[in-house]
Amino acid sequence: MFVNGLGTANPPHHYSKAECWEAFKTSDWFLKLDRRAHMIAETVLTKDNGIASRSLAVASLSEVFHIDPDTLHGRFLANAPALGAAAGKSALQEAGLAAHEIDGLVISTCTGYLCPGLTSYVVERLSLRADVLAFDLVGQGCAAALPNWRLADALLAAGSCRHVLSICVEVSSAAMYLDNDPGVLISACLFGDGAGAAVLSRHPNPHRRSIEWKSFASLVNPAERNALLFETRHGMLRNILTRPVPRLAAEHAEQVLHTVLGAAGLRPGDISAWIMHAGGRDVLSALQSRLKLSAKDLRYSADMLRLYGNMSSAFVYFVLQAALKDNAKPGWWWMSSFGAGFSCHGALLKAA
Repeated sequence: MFVNGLGTANPPHHYSKAECWEAFKTSDWFLKLDRRAHMIAETVLTKDNGIASRSLAVASLSEVFHIDPDTLHGRFLANAPALGAAAGKSALQEAGLAAHEIDGLVISTCTGYLCPGLTSYVVERLSLRADVLAFDLVGQGCAAALPNWRLADALLAAGSCRHVLSICVEVSSAAMYLDNDPGVLISACLFGDGAGAAVLSRHPNPHRRSIEWKSFASLVNPAERNALLFETRHGMLRNILTRPVPRLAAEHAEQVLHTVLGAAGLRPGDISAWIMHAGGRDVLSALQSRLKLSAKDLRYSADMLRLYGNMSSAFVYFVLQAALKDNAKPGWWWMSSFGAGFSCHGALLKAA
C-alpha cells in the first residue's frame, strides 16, 4: 500500500491560549466552577504546555460555552462533513485522482455520531461513486488513524479496490464538557478541531515521493480502559483523562515499536523519521524518555501540537504532512497512534 496523496483541513477560526483564558473568565461557566478549577484552567491556558493555539468550529469563543446536547450535535453535523470533505478533496488533488477513481472510503471519528454515518455526507460532497465501498469507524479515539489505514490495506490487498480514501475527522468542540474534575478541564484546554485524509493505493504515484506501508501491529489493553475514554453524561460526551496516560502511552508505544521492528530485523536507530501522535506535552516527554529519542526526533509532532493542539485521530496526518513538507530523510519511518482502550498502533513505512 502506498500513500499517494495527503490533505488536511481546519475550521477557519484559530484561537490562542490567551484568548481562550480570557473567554473562560468572562463566561457563565467560570462562576459555576470552583477555585481549584480556575487555577487548573489558568495554569494550562497561561503557562507553557506545548500548545499555543487551536482551531475551533465556532465563530466566537463565547459559543464554546453553550454546552447542551442539541447545540453540540448541531456543531458536529455542521462541521464534521465539511472538514472531512475538505481534507479529502485536498488529498485527491495531491494524488492527481478524480472522485470517480476512488473505490473505497473509510472514515473515523469519535467526537459525534450520525446515522447514516459521515461516509454518506462525504460521498455526496465529493461526488464519489454510488458503489464506493464505504465504512464508518467509531469509538477508537485518538488511535483511530492506523486501524483506518489497516482496513484500507486489507481492501487493497484483497483486490477489492485500487484507491481508498482514508479520512479522520474530529470536532472536539462538539464534545465539550466542563466540570470541576481536573482531567475534564485539561481535556477542554488541549483539544482542537481538524481533519486529515490520505489516498491509499495499490501502486505508487510516479509523480510524488513514494511512501509505502510495510508492516503493522496493534495492542489493545482493556485492563486500562478507564484511564482514557469518553463516557456519556447528561446526553453529552465527557472525556475521562487520567494521570497515568503519558506513562501508558509510552509503554504501549514501546511494545508495538519493538514488535514490528523485531520482526523486520530493525532497531530504533534505523528509523529516520518519527510520525507520532502527540497527545500533549507530557505524553511527548514520556515518549521521548521511554523510546530514547531526542527532541529533534519528535519535532514534527511537537510543532503540530503547538499550532493546533491535540486533534485526536486526525493529528498524525498533520505530522506526516509536516515531515513530507520538510523533505525528511528517506528510509524507514515509524508512524504510531494511541488512545482510548487503552490501545496503541504502529506502522513501519518506507520513504523513498
